[in-house]
Amino acid sequence: MGKPTGFKEIARQDRTYAPVADRIIHYNEFVIPMSEENVSQQGARCMDCGIPFCHNGCPVNNIIPDWNDLVYRGDWRAAIDVLHSTNNFPEFTGRICPAPCEAACTLNLDDEPVTIKTIEYSIIEKAWSEGWVKPQIADHKSGKRIAVVGSGPAGMAAAQQLARAGHAVVLYEKQNRIGGLLRYGIPDFKLDKKVIDRRMAQMRTEGVEFKTSIHIGVDIPGKQLMDDFDAILLTGGSEKPRDLPIPGRELNGVHFAMDFLRSNSHRVQGDKVDNFISAEGKHVVVIGGGDTGSDCIGTSNRHGAASVTQLEILPKPPEKEHKGTTWPDWPNKMRTSSSQEEGCERMWQIATKAFLDDGEGNLAGVRCIKVEWEKDESGAWKMSEVADSEFEIKADLVTLAMGFVHPVHEGMLEELGVELDGRGNVKASTDGGSAYKTSIDGVYAAGDMRRGQSLVVWAIREGRQAARAVDEYLMGTTDLPRW
Repeated sequence: MGKPTGFKEIARQDRTYAPVADRIIHYNEFVIPMSEENVSQQGARCMDCGIPFCHNGCPVNNIIPDWNDLVYRGDWRAAIDVLHSTNNFPEFTGRICPAPCEAACTLNLDDEPVTIKTIEYSIIEKAWSEGWVKPQIADHKSGKRIAVVGSGPAGMAAAQQLARAGHAVVLYEKQNRIGGLLRYGIPDFKLDKKVIDRRMAQMRTEGVEFKTSIHIGVDIPGKQLMDDFDAILLTGGSEKPRDLPIPGRELNGVHFAMDFLRSNSHRVQGDKVDNFISAEGKHVVVIGGGDTGSDCIGTSNRHGAASVTQLEILPKPPEKEHKGTTWPDWPNKMRTSSSQEEGCERMWQIATKAFLDDGEGNLAGVRCIKVEWEKDESGAWKMSEVADSEFEIKADLVTLAMGFVHPVHEGMLEELGVELDGRGNVKASTDGGSAYKTSIDGVYAAGDMRRGQSLVVWAIREGRQAARAVDEYLMGTTDLPRW
Protein backbone atom coordinates (compact mmCIF):
# COMPACT_ATOMS: atom_id res chain seq x y z
CA MET A 1 0.00 0.00 0.00
CA GLY A 2 1.80 3.10 -1.21
CA LYS A 3 5.56 2.90 -0.88
CA PRO A 4 6.54 0.83 2.19
CA THR A 5 9.27 3.28 3.16
CA GLY A 6 7.54 6.38 1.75
CA PHE A 7 6.61 7.87 5.09
CA LYS A 8 10.29 7.81 6.09
CA GLU A 9 11.64 9.22 2.83
CA ILE A 10 9.01 11.82 1.89
CA ALA A 11 8.09 14.81 4.06
CA ARG A 12 4.48 15.79 4.50
CA GLN A 13 3.44 18.49 2.05
CA ASP A 14 0.08 20.19 1.70
CA ARG A 15 -1.70 22.83 -0.33
CA THR A 16 -0.86 26.44 0.43
CA TYR A 17 -2.85 29.68 0.46
CA ALA A 18 -2.52 32.85 -1.58
CA PRO A 19 -1.09 35.73 0.50
CA VAL A 20 -3.57 37.40 2.84
CA ALA A 21 -3.23 40.80 1.16
CA ASP A 22 -4.14 39.26 -2.20
CA ARG A 23 -7.08 37.12 -1.11
CA ILE A 24 -9.09 39.44 1.16
CA ILE A 25 -9.94 41.72 -1.76
CA HIS A 26 -12.14 39.11 -3.45
CA TYR A 27 -14.49 36.19 -2.76
CA ASN A 28 -12.77 33.57 -4.91
CA GLU A 29 -11.17 30.40 -3.62
CA PHE A 30 -7.54 31.04 -2.68
CA VAL A 31 -6.13 27.56 -2.04
CA ILE A 32 -3.14 26.81 -4.30
CA PRO A 33 -3.34 23.20 -5.57
CA MET A 34 -0.36 20.87 -5.60
CA SER A 35 1.10 19.34 -8.75
CA GLU A 36 0.09 15.80 -9.68
CA GLU A 37 3.66 14.67 -9.09
CA ASN A 38 3.66 16.05 -5.55
CA VAL A 39 0.23 14.59 -4.82
CA SER A 40 1.46 11.20 -6.04
CA GLN A 41 4.42 11.45 -3.66
CA GLN A 42 2.08 12.24 -0.78
CA GLY A 43 0.06 9.14 -1.65
CA ALA A 44 3.27 7.14 -1.32
CA ARG A 45 3.46 8.14 2.35
CA CYS A 46 0.45 5.90 3.18
CA MET A 47 2.24 3.30 5.25
CA ASP A 48 0.20 0.09 5.01
CA CYS A 49 -0.35 0.39 8.74
CA GLY A 50 -2.39 -2.83 9.03
CA ILE A 51 -5.39 -1.26 10.73
CA PRO A 52 -6.42 1.82 8.71
CA PHE A 53 -7.77 4.02 11.49
CA CYS A 54 -8.51 6.65 8.83
CA HIS A 55 -11.52 4.51 7.85
CA ASN A 56 -13.17 5.00 11.22
CA GLY A 57 -12.07 8.61 11.35
CA CYS A 58 -13.98 9.25 8.11
CA PRO A 59 -17.77 9.33 8.59
CA VAL A 60 -18.40 8.07 5.02
CA ASN A 61 -15.83 5.29 5.50
CA ASN A 62 -13.73 6.41 2.53
CA ILE A 63 -11.42 3.63 1.37
CA ILE A 64 -8.46 5.92 1.85
CA PRO A 65 -5.45 3.58 1.63
CA ASP A 66 -6.71 2.20 -1.68
CA TRP A 67 -6.97 5.54 -3.45
CA ASN A 68 -3.74 6.77 -1.87
CA ASP A 69 -2.02 3.76 -3.45
CA LEU A 70 -3.71 4.29 -6.82
CA VAL A 71 -2.63 7.92 -6.92
CA TYR A 72 0.91 6.93 -6.01
CA ARG A 73 0.90 4.46 -8.92
CA GLY A 74 -0.62 7.01 -11.30
CA ASP A 75 -3.97 5.25 -11.79
CA TRP A 76 -6.16 8.31 -11.21
CA ARG A 77 -9.04 6.82 -13.20
CA ALA A 78 -9.38 3.91 -10.78
CA ALA A 79 -8.85 6.26 -7.83
CA ILE A 80 -11.97 8.28 -8.62
CA ASP A 81 -14.05 5.11 -8.87
CA VAL A 82 -12.90 4.04 -5.41
CA LEU A 83 -13.47 7.53 -4.03
CA HIS A 84 -16.97 7.81 -5.51
CA SER A 85 -17.92 4.39 -4.14
CA THR A 86 -18.33 5.93 -0.66
CA ASN A 87 -18.65 9.68 -1.26
CA ASN A 88 -20.99 11.34 -3.74
CA PHE A 89 -19.35 14.74 -3.39
CA PRO A 90 -15.61 14.59 -2.67
CA GLU A 91 -15.31 18.08 -4.17
CA PHE A 92 -17.24 19.37 -1.15
CA THR A 93 -15.37 17.43 1.51
CA GLY A 94 -12.03 18.05 -0.22
CA ARG A 95 -12.62 21.75 0.34
CA ILE A 96 -14.45 22.18 3.64
CA CYS A 97 -14.16 18.98 5.68
CA PRO A 98 -11.95 19.36 8.80
CA ALA A 99 -10.42 15.98 7.90
CA PRO A 100 -11.00 13.75 10.92
CA CYS A 101 -9.38 11.07 8.77
CA GLU A 102 -6.04 12.86 9.08
CA ALA A 103 -6.42 13.11 12.85
CA ALA A 104 -6.93 9.33 12.88
CA CYS A 105 -4.00 8.58 10.53
CA THR A 106 -1.30 6.47 12.18
CA LEU A 107 1.32 8.98 11.05
CA ASN A 108 -0.47 11.63 13.10
CA LEU A 109 1.18 10.06 16.12
CA ASP A 110 4.19 12.08 14.94
CA ASP A 111 2.05 15.04 13.73
CA GLU A 112 2.82 14.12 10.11
CA PRO A 113 -0.40 12.50 8.80
CA VAL A 114 -0.90 11.70 5.15
CA THR A 115 -2.43 14.71 3.38
CA ILE A 116 -5.64 12.77 2.76
CA LYS A 117 -7.87 15.80 2.19
CA THR A 118 -5.57 17.22 -0.47
CA ILE A 119 -5.31 13.87 -2.25
CA GLU A 120 -9.11 13.57 -2.22
CA TYR A 121 -9.47 17.08 -3.65
CA SER A 122 -6.87 16.34 -6.32
CA ILE A 123 -8.56 13.11 -7.42
CA ILE A 124 -11.99 14.64 -7.94
CA GLU A 125 -10.71 17.78 -9.64
CA LYS A 126 -8.67 15.70 -12.09
CA ALA A 127 -11.72 13.52 -12.69
CA TRP A 128 -13.81 16.55 -13.60
CA SER A 129 -11.10 17.98 -15.85
CA GLU A 130 -10.66 14.65 -17.66
CA GLY A 131 -14.41 14.16 -18.14
CA TRP A 132 -14.54 11.04 -16.01
CA VAL A 133 -17.51 12.19 -13.93
CA LYS A 134 -20.49 10.96 -15.93
CA PRO A 135 -24.21 10.71 -15.13
CA GLN A 136 -25.18 7.26 -13.85
CA ILE A 137 -28.63 6.83 -15.32
CA ALA A 138 -30.76 3.96 -14.03
CA ASP A 139 -31.48 1.22 -16.57
CA HIS A 140 -34.99 0.70 -15.24
CA LYS A 141 -37.48 3.03 -13.57
CA SER A 142 -39.30 1.87 -10.45
CA GLY A 143 -42.43 3.94 -10.93
CA LYS A 144 -42.03 5.27 -7.37
CA ARG A 145 -41.93 9.00 -6.56
CA ILE A 146 -39.93 10.41 -3.67
CA ALA A 147 -39.85 13.95 -2.25
CA VAL A 148 -36.61 15.09 -0.63
CA VAL A 149 -37.09 18.27 1.40
CA GLY A 150 -33.91 20.27 1.87
CA SER A 151 -31.10 20.47 -0.67
CA GLY A 152 -28.02 20.53 1.55
CA PRO A 153 -25.42 17.76 1.33
CA ALA A 154 -27.72 15.17 2.96
CA GLY A 155 -30.57 15.94 0.57
CA MET A 156 -28.34 16.05 -2.48
CA ALA A 157 -26.64 12.76 -1.62
CA ALA A 158 -29.94 11.01 -0.95
CA ALA A 159 -31.54 12.40 -4.10
CA GLN A 160 -28.65 11.22 -6.26
CA GLN A 161 -28.62 7.74 -4.77
CA LEU A 162 -32.39 7.34 -5.11
CA ALA A 163 -32.37 8.56 -8.72
CA ARG A 164 -29.64 6.04 -9.54
CA ALA A 165 -31.86 3.34 -8.03
CA GLY A 166 -34.52 4.21 -10.62
CA HIS A 167 -36.90 6.35 -8.58
CA ALA A 168 -38.42 9.67 -9.64
CA VAL A 169 -36.96 12.18 -7.17
CA VAL A 170 -38.05 15.77 -6.56
CA LEU A 171 -35.65 17.83 -4.43
CA TYR A 172 -37.30 20.83 -2.75
CA GLU A 173 -35.41 23.92 -1.57
CA LYS A 174 -36.89 27.03 0.07
CA GLN A 175 -34.06 29.28 -1.14
CA ASN A 176 -33.74 30.41 -4.75
CA ARG A 177 -30.86 28.04 -5.48
CA ILE A 178 -29.97 24.44 -4.62
CA GLY A 179 -27.32 23.71 -2.02
CA GLY A 180 -28.67 24.59 1.41
CA LEU A 181 -25.96 25.96 3.69
CA LEU A 182 -23.36 24.82 1.15
CA ARG A 183 -24.80 27.51 -1.09
CA TYR A 184 -25.44 30.41 1.26
CA GLY A 185 -23.97 29.48 4.64
CA ILE A 186 -20.41 28.69 3.51
CA PRO A 187 -18.71 31.70 1.90
CA ASP A 188 -17.73 31.56 -1.76
CA PHE A 189 -14.05 31.99 -0.89
CA LYS A 190 -14.19 28.56 0.80
CA LEU A 191 -16.49 26.85 -1.71
CA ASP A 192 -16.96 28.20 -5.24
CA LYS A 193 -20.64 27.64 -6.05
CA LYS A 194 -19.78 26.49 -9.56
CA VAL A 195 -18.70 23.31 -7.78
CA ILE A 196 -22.33 22.77 -6.74
CA ASP A 197 -23.68 23.72 -10.17
CA ARG A 198 -21.61 21.18 -12.08
CA ARG A 199 -22.74 18.39 -9.73
CA MET A 200 -26.36 19.53 -10.16
CA ALA A 201 -25.98 19.17 -13.93
CA GLN A 202 -24.98 15.54 -13.44
CA MET A 203 -27.88 14.92 -11.05
CA ARG A 204 -30.39 16.55 -13.38
CA THR A 205 -29.31 14.21 -16.18
CA GLU A 206 -29.69 11.29 -13.77
CA GLY A 207 -33.33 12.29 -13.27
CA VAL A 208 -33.41 14.47 -10.16
CA GLU A 209 -35.95 17.28 -10.47
CA PHE A 210 -34.99 20.47 -8.63
CA LYS A 211 -37.66 22.80 -7.27
CA THR A 212 -36.45 26.01 -5.65
CA SER A 213 -38.18 28.88 -3.84
CA ILE A 214 -40.70 26.42 -2.41
CA HIS A 215 -40.96 26.32 1.37
CA ILE A 216 -42.69 23.11 2.40
CA GLY A 217 -45.09 23.86 5.23
CA VAL A 218 -45.55 27.42 3.94
CA ASP A 219 -45.96 27.38 0.15
CA ILE A 220 -47.03 23.73 -0.01
CA PRO A 221 -48.55 21.82 2.92
CA GLY A 222 -46.37 18.99 4.12
CA LYS A 223 -49.29 16.62 4.05
CA GLN A 224 -49.77 17.30 0.36
CA LEU A 225 -46.43 15.62 -0.22
CA MET A 226 -47.74 12.53 1.55
CA ASP A 227 -50.57 12.39 -1.00
CA ASP A 228 -48.35 13.06 -4.01
CA PHE A 229 -45.34 10.86 -3.23
CA ASP A 230 -44.63 7.29 -2.20
CA ALA A 231 -42.06 8.39 0.38
CA ILE A 232 -40.71 11.61 1.88
CA LEU A 233 -37.19 12.23 3.14
CA LEU A 234 -36.68 15.24 5.41
CA THR A 235 -33.18 16.72 5.12
CA GLY A 236 -33.86 20.33 6.09
CA GLY A 237 -30.90 20.78 8.41
CA SER A 238 -30.62 22.26 11.89
CA GLU A 239 -31.51 25.90 11.33
CA LYS A 240 -32.73 27.19 14.69
CA PRO A 241 -29.81 29.33 15.90
CA ARG A 242 -28.76 29.53 19.54
CA ASP A 243 -29.71 33.00 20.76
CA LEU A 244 -28.18 35.23 23.43
CA PRO A 245 -31.09 36.82 25.33
CA ILE A 246 -29.21 39.52 27.24
CA PRO A 247 -29.93 43.27 27.65
CA GLY A 248 -29.63 45.08 24.32
CA ARG A 249 -30.34 42.03 22.15
CA GLU A 250 -32.91 44.09 20.21
CA LEU A 251 -30.41 46.77 19.14
CA ASN A 252 -29.69 47.49 15.50
CA GLY A 253 -26.41 45.81 14.66
CA VAL A 254 -26.90 42.51 16.51
CA HIS A 255 -27.46 39.67 14.03
CA PHE A 256 -27.44 35.92 13.86
CA ALA A 257 -24.32 34.80 12.03
CA MET A 258 -26.25 32.97 9.35
CA ASP A 259 -28.27 36.08 8.48
CA PHE A 260 -24.99 37.96 8.00
CA LEU A 261 -23.40 35.20 5.91
CA ARG A 262 -26.51 34.51 3.85
CA SER A 263 -26.90 38.21 3.05
CA ASN A 264 -23.34 38.37 1.79
CA SER A 265 -23.54 35.14 -0.22
CA HIS A 266 -26.70 36.27 -2.01
CA ARG A 267 -24.96 39.47 -3.07
CA VAL A 268 -21.74 37.71 -4.14
CA GLN A 269 -23.81 35.33 -6.26
CA GLY A 270 -25.59 38.18 -8.01
CA ASP A 271 -28.89 38.43 -6.14
CA LYS A 272 -30.49 41.71 -5.15
CA VAL A 273 -30.32 42.06 -1.36
CA ASP A 274 -32.70 44.58 0.18
CA ASN A 275 -31.34 44.49 3.72
CA PHE A 276 -27.65 43.84 3.19
CA ILE A 277 -25.64 43.53 6.41
CA SER A 278 -22.29 45.23 5.88
CA ALA A 279 -19.22 45.21 8.11
CA GLU A 280 -17.47 47.93 6.14
CA GLY A 281 -15.71 50.37 8.44
CA LYS A 282 -17.26 48.77 11.52
CA HIS A 283 -15.85 47.30 14.70
CA VAL A 284 -17.09 43.70 14.52
CA VAL A 285 -17.48 41.30 17.44
CA VAL A 286 -18.04 37.63 16.60
CA ILE A 287 -19.48 35.62 19.49
CA GLY A 288 -18.60 31.96 19.03
CA GLY A 289 -15.32 30.26 18.19
CA GLY A 290 -16.36 27.62 15.65
CA ASP A 291 -16.38 27.40 11.86
CA THR A 292 -19.36 29.73 11.47
CA GLY A 293 -17.55 32.33 13.54
CA SER A 294 -14.49 31.97 11.32
CA ASP A 295 -16.66 32.50 8.25
CA CYS A 296 -17.94 35.73 9.81
CA ILE A 297 -14.35 36.86 10.33
CA GLY A 298 -13.31 36.17 6.74
CA THR A 299 -16.42 37.89 5.40
CA SER A 300 -15.99 40.93 7.67
CA ASN A 301 -12.39 41.37 6.57
CA ARG A 302 -13.45 41.27 2.93
CA HIS A 303 -16.05 43.94 3.66
CA GLY A 304 -13.31 46.16 5.06
CA ALA A 305 -14.12 46.00 8.79
CA ALA A 306 -12.24 48.43 11.04
CA SER A 307 -11.53 45.61 13.51
CA VAL A 308 -12.68 42.07 14.23
CA THR A 309 -12.76 40.46 17.69
CA GLN A 310 -13.81 36.87 18.30
CA LEU A 311 -15.10 35.84 21.73
CA GLU A 312 -15.09 32.25 22.97
CA ILE A 313 -16.59 31.24 26.32
CA LEU A 314 -14.45 28.09 26.61
CA PRO A 315 -10.78 27.98 27.66
CA LYS A 316 -8.01 28.33 25.11
CA PRO A 317 -7.19 24.82 23.83
CA PRO A 318 -3.71 23.36 24.29
CA GLU A 319 -1.22 23.94 21.48
CA LYS A 320 -0.71 20.17 21.14
CA GLU A 321 -2.88 17.23 22.15
CA HIS A 322 -1.72 14.28 24.23
CA LYS A 323 -1.55 11.53 21.63
CA GLY A 324 -1.77 8.70 24.14
CA THR A 325 -5.21 9.76 25.34
CA THR A 326 -6.73 11.27 22.18
CA TRP A 327 -5.50 9.47 19.04
CA PRO A 328 -7.20 8.28 16.83
CA ASP A 329 -10.13 10.43 17.96
CA TRP A 330 -10.60 14.07 17.02
CA PRO A 331 -8.42 16.06 19.44
CA ASN A 332 -9.12 19.28 21.28
CA LYS A 333 -6.17 21.45 20.28
CA MET A 334 -5.43 24.98 19.21
CA ARG A 335 -6.38 25.57 15.59
CA THR A 336 -6.19 28.72 13.51
CA SER A 337 -8.41 28.94 10.43
CA SER A 338 -7.46 30.72 7.22
CA SER A 339 -9.98 33.45 8.13
CA GLN A 340 -8.46 33.94 11.57
CA GLU A 341 -5.05 34.25 9.91
CA GLU A 342 -6.45 37.14 7.87
CA GLY A 343 -6.81 39.25 10.97
CA CYS A 344 -8.77 39.17 14.21
CA GLU A 345 -8.23 39.32 17.94
CA ARG A 346 -9.20 36.08 19.65
CA MET A 347 -10.28 36.06 23.28
CA TRP A 348 -11.03 32.99 25.41
CA GLN A 349 -13.05 32.46 28.60
CA ILE A 350 -15.20 35.50 27.90
CA ALA A 351 -18.95 35.72 28.52
CA THR A 352 -21.11 38.49 27.08
CA LYS A 353 -23.27 40.31 29.61
CA ALA A 354 -24.96 43.07 27.59
CA PHE A 355 -25.08 44.89 24.28
CA LEU A 356 -24.63 48.63 24.72
CA ASP A 357 -26.96 51.27 23.24
CA ASP A 358 -25.66 54.42 21.56
CA GLY A 359 -28.82 56.20 22.73
CA GLU A 360 -30.58 55.88 19.37
CA GLY A 361 -31.26 52.15 19.32
CA ASN A 362 -27.99 51.21 17.65
CA LEU A 363 -25.22 48.96 18.93
CA ALA A 364 -22.28 50.84 20.43
CA GLY A 365 -20.40 48.14 22.29
CA VAL A 366 -20.39 44.87 24.19
CA ARG A 367 -20.04 44.43 27.95
CA CYS A 368 -18.11 41.27 28.80
CA ILE A 369 -16.80 39.41 31.81
CA LYS A 370 -14.03 36.87 32.27
CA VAL A 371 -15.00 33.35 33.33
CA GLU A 372 -13.18 30.35 34.69
CA TRP A 373 -13.91 26.65 34.48
CA GLU A 374 -13.54 24.10 37.26
CA LYS A 375 -14.74 20.58 37.86
CA ASP A 376 -17.34 20.07 40.57
CA GLU A 377 -17.56 17.09 42.93
CA SER A 378 -19.21 14.95 40.25
CA GLY A 379 -16.44 15.67 37.77
CA ALA A 380 -18.58 17.92 35.55
CA TRP A 381 -17.14 21.21 34.34
CA LYS A 382 -18.73 24.27 35.91
CA MET A 383 -18.35 27.87 34.79
CA SER A 384 -18.13 30.83 37.16
CA GLU A 385 -17.59 34.53 36.58
CA VAL A 386 -14.38 36.19 37.74
CA ALA A 387 -15.15 38.96 40.23
CA ASP A 388 -14.42 42.54 39.14
CA SER A 389 -13.38 41.45 35.63
CA GLU A 390 -16.02 43.25 33.55
CA PHE A 391 -14.84 45.23 30.54
CA GLU A 392 -16.29 46.73 27.37
CA ILE A 393 -15.45 46.32 23.69
CA LYS A 394 -16.40 48.87 21.06
CA ALA A 395 -18.73 47.28 18.52
CA ASP A 396 -20.92 48.45 15.64
CA LEU A 397 -21.78 44.93 14.48
CA VAL A 398 -22.17 41.68 16.42
CA THR A 399 -22.69 38.27 14.85
CA LEU A 400 -24.03 35.47 17.04
CA ALA A 401 -22.19 32.33 15.91
CA MET A 402 -22.96 30.04 18.82
CA GLY A 403 -24.30 27.12 16.86
CA PHE A 404 -27.77 25.72 16.22
CA VAL A 405 -30.08 24.03 18.68
CA HIS A 406 -32.38 21.97 16.42
CA PRO A 407 -34.42 22.20 13.20
CA VAL A 408 -37.15 24.77 12.88
CA HIS A 409 -40.32 23.20 14.26
CA GLU A 410 -42.86 25.74 13.03
CA GLY A 411 -44.42 24.87 9.71
CA MET A 412 -43.61 21.52 8.13
CA LEU A 413 -42.56 19.51 11.20
CA GLU A 414 -45.50 20.63 13.34
CA GLU A 415 -47.91 20.03 10.47
CA LEU A 416 -46.63 16.54 9.77
CA GLY A 417 -46.59 15.76 13.49
CA VAL A 418 -43.33 13.83 13.44
CA GLU A 419 -41.99 12.84 16.85
CA LEU A 420 -38.99 14.79 18.14
CA ASP A 421 -36.19 13.56 20.36
CA GLY A 422 -35.08 15.13 23.64
CA ARG A 423 -32.93 17.69 21.85
CA GLY A 424 -35.70 18.81 19.52
CA ASN A 425 -34.41 16.96 16.44
CA VAL A 426 -36.61 14.71 14.30
CA LYS A 427 -36.57 11.31 15.97
CA ALA A 428 -35.29 8.56 13.70
CA SER A 429 -32.80 5.89 14.63
CA THR A 430 -30.11 4.39 12.40
CA ASP A 431 -30.66 0.83 13.57
CA GLY A 432 -31.77 -2.16 11.51
CA GLY A 433 -35.05 -2.14 9.64
CA SER A 434 -36.17 1.12 11.25
CA ALA A 435 -33.17 3.08 9.95
CA TYR A 436 -34.01 6.75 9.39
CA LYS A 437 -37.76 6.15 9.81
CA THR A 438 -39.72 8.83 11.61
CA SER A 439 -42.89 8.22 13.60
CA ILE A 440 -44.92 8.72 10.39
CA ASP A 441 -45.07 5.82 7.96
CA GLY A 442 -43.28 6.61 4.72
CA VAL A 443 -41.53 9.67 6.15
CA TYR A 444 -37.78 9.51 6.77
CA ALA A 445 -35.25 11.99 8.14
CA ALA A 446 -31.50 12.37 7.76
CA GLY A 447 -28.65 14.81 8.21
CA ASP A 448 -28.59 17.63 10.73
CA MET A 449 -32.38 17.56 10.98
CA ARG A 450 -32.02 14.12 12.57
CA ARG A 451 -28.61 14.11 14.26
CA GLY A 452 -28.23 17.79 15.12
CA GLN A 453 -25.63 20.28 13.94
CA SER A 454 -22.72 18.39 12.42
CA LEU A 455 -20.26 18.17 9.53
CA VAL A 456 -20.93 18.10 5.79
CA VAL A 457 -19.31 14.68 5.62
CA TRP A 458 -21.75 13.32 8.22
CA ALA A 459 -24.64 14.75 6.19
CA ILE A 460 -23.41 12.95 3.08
CA ARG A 461 -23.18 9.68 5.01
CA GLU A 462 -26.69 10.06 6.40
CA GLY A 463 -28.13 10.99 3.02
CA ARG A 464 -26.61 7.86 1.45
CA GLN A 465 -27.79 5.58 4.24
CA ALA A 466 -31.27 7.09 4.32
CA ALA A 467 -31.57 6.59 0.55
CA ARG A 468 -30.82 2.92 1.06
CA ALA A 469 -33.50 2.72 3.78
CA VAL A 470 -36.10 4.44 1.57
CA ASP A 471 -35.25 2.22 -1.40
CA GLU A 472 -35.68 -0.89 0.73
CA TYR A 473 -38.98 0.43 2.13
CA LEU A 474 -40.37 0.98 -1.37
CA MET A 475 -38.97 -2.09 -3.13
CA GLY A 476 -38.57 -4.67 -0.36
CA THR A 477 -34.86 -4.98 -1.15
CA THR A 478 -32.03 -2.66 -2.15
CA ASP A 479 -28.75 -2.73 -4.03
CA LEU A 480 -27.64 0.66 -2.74
CA PRO A 481 -24.44 0.50 -0.64
CA ARG A 482 -24.67 0.27 3.13
CA TRP A 483 -22.19 3.10 3.55
